[in-house]
Amino acid sequence: MPVLSIDAESDTGIPKSPCDELPLETMEELEHTCPHPWSTIIAPAPFAEETTYECKAPHEKLTITQARIGTPVDRPVRVYADGIFDVFHSGHARALMQAKNLFPNSYLLVGVCSDDLTHKYKGFTVMNETERYEALRHCRYVDEIITDAPWTLTPEFLEKHKIDFVAHDDIPYSSAGSDDVYKHIKEAGMFVPTQRTEGISTSDIITRIVRDYDVYARRNLQRGYTAKELNVSFINDKKYRFQNQVDKMKEKVKNVEEKSKEFVYKVEEKSHDLIQKWEEKSRDFIGNFLELFGPDGTWKQMFQERSGRMLQTLSPRESPTGSPIRERSPSRSPSPTLPWIHNKSSPTSPKGASASISSMSEGDEDEK
Repeated sequence: MPVLSIDAESDTGIPKSPCDELPLETMEELEHTCPHPWSTIIAPAPFAEETTYECKAPHEKLTITQARIGTPVDRPVRVYADGIFDVFHSGHARALMQAKNLFPNSYLLVGVCSDDLTHKYKGFTVMNETERYEALRHCRYVDEIITDAPWTLTPEFLEKHKIDFVAHDDIPYSSAGSDDVYKHIKEAGMFVPTQRTEGISTSDIITRIVRDYDVYARRNLQRGYTAKELNVSFINDKKYRFQNQVDKMKEKVKNVEEKSKEFVYKVEEKSHDLIQKWEEKSRDFIGNFLELFGPDGTWKQMFQERSGRMLQTLSPRESPTGSPIRERSPSRSPSPTLPWIHNKSSPTSPKGASASISSMSEGDEDEK
């Protein structure tokens, strides 16, 4: 593992810039031409080869305290973060966001290791190096991409890219025969820790895919991938396709059930509305019926009024009490009257009728 050499004039272990050897007059005339952070996000982050970084101004050593109060004012603080960044996810983005916001004016360089180096020290990746480079270029926090980054940071690499600080989580990273590949960076005072995001990592994502392999294999077969492309055997191919057909049938049955439930719900809703309207109409009907035919209804009053008129029409009017009584003429004999005509309340028997007739005949004989 390369270790930073301690310079005779500096006990920090950080290599001096070549600009430190320039005469004082030349140093005062030079100005920093360091790239500055992107003010607007209108394009992917450039690669280190495209920036043509050739700043001749002296790159003085900064402490963390100085960087946090905003010095130096003539250039940004250059922060470096490296990694594999396979299957780029939110945990990677959050780590880069923390690195970008460590200081008020930061320029974030991100180093991405190549496929050969990654396969040698860590294992096979899902994405190749080109895909991983492009994924990082489109992260909003990244200002510059360094391709084929070293596994262990060397003094030459730090000097070449004028790196002020290295950002990474504080957990010791054992690899390449070292207990912690960032140990010499920490000892030099250039290490700034970031926090890991719990619950998300590339290994977790790969574990989900391996655990649910059958589900994803069937998914891709259904989307048009061949068994050869998925490295699936003939038997498994037929099994997965049969399971897909079964799932389609289940989905159809489920859709029919949902539509049936929806139809029943609509029918119940409409029937409820109809019943409610019927109840309202029935109340109105019953109320109108009672108004017409109830004990005190309009129809009874009309019937009583008409009955009274009919009775008044049919019954004879009584004569006035003050009218004179007409005397019967002596020449005329009083007309015989039948007693049962005036006595309406008591019916006459045949015996009573014959007795009255005989008395009438006797009276006629006396007159003669």
